Amino acid sequence: MAALLIVTGGIVGLLFLMVFLRLNAFLALIITSLMVGVAEGMAPVDALKSVQSGVGSTLSSIALILAFGAMLGKIVEDSGAAQRITFGLIGLFGQKRLQGALLLTGFVVGLPMIYNAGFLVLIPLVYTLASATRLPLLYVGIPMSASLSVAHGLLPPHPAPTSVAALYHADVNLTLVYGIVLAIPAIGLSGLWFSRLFKHSTAEIPSRFFTYQPKPDAELPPIGVSLLCTLLPVFLMIVSAILDLLLTKDSPLTQAAHFLGDPTIALGLAVLLSCWLLGTRRGRTMAEMMDLAGTGVSSVAMVLLIIAGGGAFKQVLLDSGVGETIKQVSAGLSLSPLLLAWSVAALLRLALGSATVAAITSAGIVLPVLGAAPSVKPELLVLASGAGSLMFSHVNDIGFWMFKEYFNLNLRQTFFSWTVMETIVAVVGLLGSIGLSYVV
Repeated sequence: MAALLIVTGGIVGLLFLMVFLRLNAFLALIITSLMVGVAEGMAPVDALKSVQSGVGSTLSSIALILAFGAMLGKIVEDSGAAQRITFGLIGLFGQKRLQGALLLTGFVVGLPMIYNAGFLVLIPLVYTLASATRLPLLYVGIPMSASLSVAHGLLPPHPAPTSVAALYHADVNLTLVYGIVLAIPAIGLSGLWFSRLFKHSTAEIPSRFFTYQPKPDAELPPIGVSLLCTLLPVFLMIVSAILDLLLTKDSPLTQAAHFLGDPTIALGLAVLLSCWLLGTRRGRTMAEMMDLAGTGVSSVAMVLLIIAGGGAFKQVLLDSGVGETIKQVSAGLSLSPLLLAWSVAALLRLALGSATVAAITSAGIVLPVLGAAPSVKPELLVLASGAGSLMFSHVNDIGFWMFKEYFNLNLRQTFFSWTVMETIVAVVGLLGSIGLSYVV
């Protein structure tokens, strides 16, 4: 238990550095990571190596996605494509149903795309909608974020639920069906009901990411071109996911789809297509488009560092053996299989930050405890683990910092919006899993 108390102290220390000493989040995360590593018994040199490893592994997995996403977002914004799609959504759904439109859009985009990539594709639309309708930013943005998060945590083909399904020997297709059933109440409560608490919030669009300058209708690109450039990554990932289910993994077509459907490649291709369809084809020079792309990347430089700092904190907790401590604690618990799977994933999420790591690690811990024949369907164990892995996201989670920076919030506001939203999803996922266990 001492290891968990040290982690708790580290989080309190991080808040002190940021709130009272006003340190930059990146610096505060690096300092906290080193101090927690040493307090957990690591040699200072080993703690430093763990920090460096965490920064490197986090940036290697997300730097290109963030960079290409920022480029695409800037081009979609500056060209007027986001404005065209926004007016299309308003015309189709009406202003009163915009939340539902964004919730549905976030879910469709979130099915094939990892959270970070989907967030970057959709955030320009959220900014434009909030500006055009003068609705509060969080009121518009939370439905989108909730949908993306639910899809990422509960639904194959996302990495965590797919990997956990393999560990539990669960049917992936059944997991997807049950997951969609759970997603409906989870998104409804966290995306629609909860967001209405922010109908009078004052969070403003960060000017470094977006400046709303409405264009005359004649200057806007066609709706088809706007949707193609924005949703090309989604289409490529959906095709990859479908072929993965229909064909063998060693099929040349499947391998080609995996390459094109990788978030980095998909976003990169969307950037190139946008430079042509939204740029040079409409009379702009390639130099102008590259300047736009550069502006987009420069706007996320500090976000990249903050995310890297969160990755360093996560890696120190992994390397210092916090996961093993949780394994020992959970082995002595006498809980129902679903509650056990959810609780272990939730503890790991609290300690380690990454939902994917928490879900996969929890399955490895819970499986030996349950034995070869668990008393509930393995598909429900997958969903319980995925729901637990979304519990109470905080300062050691990359998604926490992305939400904070892109919605221009302070720490307190992020806890009361993002963290509570994630907790609602986690609790609804647990209750839904238990409810389904009586039906299936």
